Order: sequence, then structure tokens, then C-alpha cells
Amino acid sequence: MTEINGVSVPFIPIVGNTEVGRKSFDPVSSSFDSIFKQELEKVKFSNHAIKRLESRNIQLSETDLEKIQSAVEKAELKGAKDSLVMMENTAFIVNIPNKTVVTAMEVTGSNENVFTNIDSVVFAF
Repeated sequence: MTEINGVSVPFIPIVGNTEVGRKSFDPVSSSFDSIFKQELEKVKFSNHAIKRLESRNIQLSETDLEKIQSAVEKAELKGAKDSLVMMENTAFIVNIPNKTVVTAMEVTGSNENVFTNIDSVVFAF
């Protein structure tokens, strides 16, 4: 048992313990932190956007997702808040601070050709 001021205690106290407070490298924790931060930086899709993608039969490849991610990063660097991201014939409205696609639609053959409440347009190539 550990002794504090002459009294035996059945635990290791935090106060006065020189082992506690030292920063040690924990590869599992560090790996988790870096993966967690990377995931937070990725573009997300709102439930509404997911429903629109499904109902409009819009399918995105890994390359498409990378293009959207790159467009969002560019818009973020310019200070954009709500952007229209154009990729080929598909338009995405993206909330830049939250990195969230709010809705998506195909531009060709659509009656929806007016976009409001956006402060920027990014072309994703």
C-alpha cells in the first residue's frame, strides 16, 4: 500500500504522484486523434442531401468526393460560408463552415436554375 503522511492508503493518489502529469507518447491515442481530425475535415452529406441524391439517382465516385472536398477547401480559404459547387452537370449547395452538402441536383434538364442564399460558386474539376 501507498503511504501518505504516515497513513497507508489502498490507492495511488493523484496529488503528489510524479508519474501523473507526465506526457507520454501513446501510439494508439495519437493515431486515433489524427484519424479523428482527418474525419472531421471530410465533407459530410446532410440527410436532405442524401435523399436528394437517391431520388435524383445521382451517384458519386471516390474521385467525385475528392473533387467536392477540394472545392470546399478552396471556398474555405476564400472565407465562403454557403457555396454552390458545380461539378460537371451536378450542383451542390454546401455549408462551408460545417463542411456539409445541404442539397444536390442535376442542372441539365432541370427547371431549377436559380440558386439563392449563396455567397460563392466553386467549379470542381
